[in-house]
Amino acid sequence: MPSTSKGDYYEVLGVTRDATADQIKSAYRKAALKWHPDRNPGNKADAEHRFREASEAYSVLSDPQKRATYDRYGHAGLSGQVFDASNFGSIFEEFQDVFGEMFGFQDIFGGGARRGRGGRARAQRGADMRYDLKLSFEDAAAGVKTKLKVGRMEECTACSGTGAKPGSGSEICQSCKGRGQLHYQQGFFAVSRTCPSCHGAGKVIKDSCVECRGQGRIERTRTIEVSVPAGVDNGMRLRVTGEGEQGTNGGVPGDLYVFIEVKEHPFFERRGADLYCNVPVTISQAALGAEIMVPTMGGEEKLSIPEGTQPGTLFRRKGKGLPDPHGGKGDLYVNVRVVIPSKLTREQKALFEQLHRLIKVENAPVERSSTFFDKVKDIFS
Repeated sequence: MPSTSKGDYYEVLGVTRDATADQIKSAYRKAALKWHPDRNPGNKADAEHRFREASEAYSVLSDPQKRATYDRYGHAGLSGQVFDASNFGSIFEEFQDVFGEMFGFQDIFGGGARRGRGGRARAQRGADMRYDLKLSFEDAAAGVKTKLKVGRMEECTACSGTGAKPGSGSEICQSCKGRGQLHYQQGFFAVSRTCPSCHGAGKVIKDSCVECRGQGRIERTRTIEVSVPAGVDNGMRLRVTGEGEQGTNGGVPGDLYVFIEVKEHPFFERRGADLYCNVPVTISQAALGAEIMVPTMGGEEKLSIPEGTQPGTLFRRKGKGLPDPHGGKGDLYVNVRVVIPSKLTREQKALFEQLHRLIKVENAPVERSSTFFDKVKDIFS
């Protein structure tokens, strides 16, 4: 027969008095696996005693207030309040992987539907849903209202969600006698699991609804209008409250999350709310200066190119970028690219030769730290 005297809780779990919460938890896990009665059929009485002793030790040492009391006053300071059923239930939840493996009932610890009083299923929130929405660059920039066709499970109108053929009703489940749960004895523990016959409802359907085949839910396609704000970008998501799957047993519906995918623009490159583009100019325009037309999201606009503009010069057009969904507007950056003609007429060649004689440029290497290289790095990074 096991001794009825209480051992030191730290010695029971095999930890020191300065053990951390994680060390105490790990020690209890090992003790629970080692001393569970079902794993010790040849020495069940001693195993039950040691298992309960380890569980009692953990229920004290895992609670900061109880542990402080125990450290100061020992067993006498706890006044018999140590190992109540409610506290042991929390241990079950914390170690559901251990006890679920022992008992073989995952739904005891949250694997099945949540239950209310009498084992009946509680109201459950519906699942969230995802919709991938592809937008043109222009629609993403301007914002748009669009209609989405979404398929989701909804309550069957023929049976009002009961799953029973109209007029047939249901009857008490004979497996669980209407309790919704089946009770089993595992060692010295009494454990319960959801009744597989009625799935916790306590009732079974006589004749199934022909529309939903007894499921109480049926898939329907709904059209939902969504307002997409201006300036959305790839990877952004919109939340449409209450447009996900319907809840069960009176639970609220889930939400619909719309994930945005924006097509690339053939001319503009996007960086956040800013836009970048390349505009070609001739050698004479860059050297003498000119007014050119550049594209924006709102149409073409004039841009003054000053005399002596160098290749790779960036011109900023403030507020000509994209709207920022969080407020404000980005800018447009125009990168000037000087176009070198690949073929010249006789007259053009003569003019370039004359220009070459008039303009002398020393072809000295340019340091990498120069402004020119910095600009090129910014453009192509």
